Amino acid sequence: MENLVLVGLSNVLTFTNISLILGGTLLGLFVGAMPGLSATMALALLLPLTFSMDPATGLSMLAALYVGASYGGSIAAILLRTPGTPSAAATVLDGYPLSQQGQAGRALGISLFASFIGGTLSGIALLTAAPLLGVLVLEFGPIELFAIAVLGITIIGTLSQGSIVSGLLSGTLGLLVSTVGMDLVTGTPRMTFGILNLFSGVEFTVALIGLFSIPQALVLIENAHGTQKLASKITDKLIPSLRELRRLMPNILRSSGIGIVTGLIPGTGGDTASWFAYNEARRFAHDKSRFGKGDIAGVAAPEAANNAVVGGALIPTIALGIPGSSSTAILLGALMVQGILPGPNLLTDYGDVTYTLIWAVIFANIGLLLVGLMFTRLCVSVTRVPDSFVACAIITLCVIGSFAINNSLFEVGLMLGFGLFGYWMKKSDISPAPMVIGLILGPVMETSYQQSMLIGQGNLGIFLTSPIAVVLLCIAVLSVLQATPFFRWLRGAMRGRGQVE
Repeated sequence: MENLVLVGLSNVLTFTNISLILGGTLLGLFVGAMPGLSATMALALLLPLTFSMDPATGLSMLAALYVGASYGGSIAAILLRTPGTPSAAATVLDGYPLSQQGQAGRALGISLFASFIGGTLSGIALLTAAPLLGVLVLEFGPIELFAIAVLGITIIGTLSQGSIVSGLLSGTLGLLVSTVGMDLVTGTPRMTFGILNLFSGVEFTVALIGLFSIPQALVLIENAHGTQKLASKITDKLIPSLRELRRLMPNILRSSGIGIVTGLIPGTGGDTASWFAYNEARRFAHDKSRFGKGDIAGVAAPEAANNAVVGGALIPTIALGIPGSSSTAILLGALMVQGILPGPNLLTDYGDVTYTLIWAVIFANIGLLLVGLMFTRLCVSVTRVPDSFVACAIITLCVIGSFAINNSLFEVGLMLGFGLFGYWMKKSDISPAPMVIGLILGPVMETSYQQSMLIGQGNLGIFLTSPIAVVLLCIAVLSVLQATPFFRWLRGAMRGRGQVE
């Protein structure tokens, strides 16, 4: 295991990978600074670029983009009062008032350093947890893998935005789409409708680009004639003093811990962690009245938690093949493009690639600090880019990326079809993330189920012979039941009874 850690480190410490990490961080910074765009959308658009790359190189670039966009969202939040990414919403509360007071540089500097500390700590936690997880996953076989896939679907469905029904419906649709193509056992075509292009199944990247990028472009076109964006100017210094950092350090460390733990729970994400950390920062503050009026602690807390989620979300992604967020789902998609099937075998069969990804996250945070100090002031101009121009650029990249997958116009049409469906989902307040998880976990679930049936000679009781599978399936059942109206009523009744007593 120690050898794999060193192999991963040596893979990252090459000129090509370091250059791509810095480039990915800078690109993520610009994407995050553009209001309305997200790390998930950028990752989906850039995924086709990794086809010709070495798996370790492609993952390093995507991980750096993820890290950069997580911080970049605070730029628009502080300067425009418009979160660049959903996870930067909590930063608006105190970041924008600080910029109105002529302290935009101070707010962005604290945001940058808090993001760096939170992201680095989460990367170290990921690196520390990986060897322990590597020993655990050796116990996983087809039976356990099926239970993991079921757990992934139920958790993502119940923790997605909107109701449990819409979340599970989205996940089920993903599972259904993942079955299109030739049956893995019988070789029979399924739901191909006689179209030869579908015999190999629906290309994951095509669905990903369509679901996440096209809807965002259409929303930007809708809002293109809105109010003109006027960004605050940075007139003060960007680098905070050591005294100020020392004073904020307990808050940053606490928020980083919150981000790591929140990231461990599949389906949550940076927005949940940011609000949680902001609330805790306010609770521990001596003067709570300053929050919402320009308290620098209200900037440090959500930004540290936001970037700490990156490493935390990668822990279940690497250990179990369950994406901790929609962004980590795309990182798993990058592995699938390279012929690496997500699951516990990532730490054993593909340990070199996995540890390269872990080291890339750590070095991306170091790159974030360096790139952020040099280019944050430049990013102010990015916030003024017209929405219509951004939308046209996104649609163009979507068409080029989907065509480049198989040099097929059919893939472009399929991508646009997924895009229109994703737009309908967005308008109906149905998250596309569970559908993406269904696309990823579908092949894993089907393969492991068929293997389990062969082991158990067609007896479903085989899933009860593994203690690990029983525990995982029980958690899956509970995760569905706890979100039902009955359980919510039961919790409310028990809470009311406790208050009466």
